[in-house]
Amino acid sequence: MAATYQRVTRGRLLLNVVTGGDSAEQRRFGDRLDHDRRYARTDEFLSVVRGVWRGQPYDFDGEHYQVEGGLTALPPDPLPQVFFGGSSPAAGPVAARHADVYLTWGEPPSQVKEKIDWIRSLAEREGRTVRFGVRLHTISRDSSAEAWATANRLLDDLDADTIAAAQTALGRSESVGQQRMLALHGGSRSELEIHPNLWAGVGLVRGGAGTALVGSHAEVADLIEEYHALGVEHFVLSGYPHLEEAYWFGEGVIPELSARGLLDAPVVGGGAPLLVAGGR
Repeated sequence: MAATYQRVTRGRLLLNVVTGGDSAEQRRFGDRLDHDRRYARTDEFLSVVRGVWRGQPYDFDGEHYQVEGGLTALPPDPLPQVFFGGSSPAAGPVAARHADVYLTWGEPPSQVKEKIDWIRSLAEREGRTVRFGVRLHTISRDSSAEAWATANRLLDDLDADTIAAAQTALGRSESVGQQRMLALHGGSRSELEIHPNLWAGVGLVRGGAGTALVGSHAEVADLIEEYHALGVEHFVLSGYPHLEEAYWFGEGVIPELSARGLLDAPVVGGGAPLLVAGGR
């Protein structure tokens, strides 16, 4: 499927592989492996994917997969970049062996640096180089005050019971990354700016990526530049509402980043890459 999609879109596919962080959710789909064994299966899965993409019959004999003569008749060209994330000890070696881009949720820069150093060292042992990305929301406006007012309005209809219920549900997740997200705010809405212009309010009720870049266009660009200086090359961004925030970012922050020389040349022909998230 990935090879076909890559061909149809003329090379635009980026493949994000998600292992899954909640055994209860996994069991709904008939998957009864525990946390660490799921990562072991992902390790095998990505070995098979990369082997089959070579275009020659590929054999694999593992605990979870046994493949004889696996083949993509038309290998993807170029090979899709594999994005992969995970904060647990079981996830790091998988990323080091298989990921083109290690993707983390938007933790404060100091914590992101720790992850980058960790994955980079594991990848060096594998004789590989891994690039890095971060998943964030954005709230960018013409002034800082307007951006923060917009962020605070997102919480206007959330009462304490709603937040507590969401935190309890999220707290049951086996995902180490999710637990790190929860620790950023501790379920309290009183101190949500956890780093200058990095806001953890989204994570009060949303699982997964729970932080947002909030501020004027220049301030948001400043924080992106701070992450970039650590080695982050890929920024996977969204907002609420998605389309409106995309316009704010595109018309306000993109020119700032361009003026600082932080943007690649525009993609010509096939259009921008598409990031497709893999199933859990």
